[in-house]
Amino acid sequence: MDAIKISLSDYILSGGGANGESFDHRSDPSVMLKLYFPGKIQQPLDEMMLARKVYDLGIPTPEPGEYVVTEDGRYGIRFKRIVGKKSYSRATADEPGKVGQFAAEFAQMCRHLHSIKVDPGSFENVKARYYRLLEENPFFGQEQKDRIGRFIADTPDEPTAIHGDLQFSNAIFVGDKRYFIDLGDFCYGNHLFDVAMVYLCCCLSDEPFIMETFHMPKSLSIRFWQEFAPCYFGSDRPLKDIEEQILPYAGLKTLIIERDTRRPMPEFREALRSVL
Repeated sequence: MDAIKISLSDYILSGGGANGESFDHRSDPSVMLKLYFPGKIQQPLDEMMLARKVYDLGIPTPEPGEYVVTEDGRYGIRFKRIVGKKSYSRATADEPGKVGQFAAEFAQMCRHLHSIKVDPGSFENVKARYYRLLEENPFFGQEQKDRIGRFIADTPDEPTAIHGDLQFSNAIFVGDKRYFIDLGDFCYGNHLFDVAMVYLCCCLSDEPFIMETFHMPKSLSIRFWQEFAPCYFGSDRPLKDIEEQILPYAGLKTLIIERDTRRPMPEFREALRSVL
């Protein structure tokens, strides 16, 4: 697919992340641009094609537009911008007294997402993704890899949607409309692989990361999880039991973190103690 040439002078920088930056159109508030850092060409194209397939499933997400390239050779995707939106992490940080409401709404979104059946031939299985991450990881020994691999294999399969990066900053709302964003890691499989990211972000990450990323103290992010868990799993389940079940799946995120940081992360590996 050929990329449409655009001028970056038509856009205003609005945010940034690990892979690139986001921009708002100067004159059209309905258009936003996700632009990848220099050198990334295939990734935005793959994400755009995936975003279109996810959108066509009926999952609430901003409508993807065109595959674009700027004058300086940076590639990206244009989306329909959700004007006036706010993420659930930002909303919680701004109004901590409503943490229960926001956690319940986010849990409802997640339960609906994880009920949507997908065509296995159209999306990657989450297990395949973790097998690949495990194989590429240079920091675990072979015996540790074998144990982690068995844990992944023993997890029951589910033919349902997974966001892939289920942080409470990746769900937004405006009025009574709610949307998931940043679905570049969308796949299918057991919901525990997905919910584990909520737990990791809220409870296992350190205070400086939570403050910088989610704009709140860790005590508030923990409270968000404590409100989220019974809404998602059911109020009849003790929180301790939920956390014991979810902990090793949160530990699997170590494979992603070590890939990105290129170093062992013992603080996150601790969550895998029951597996290793």
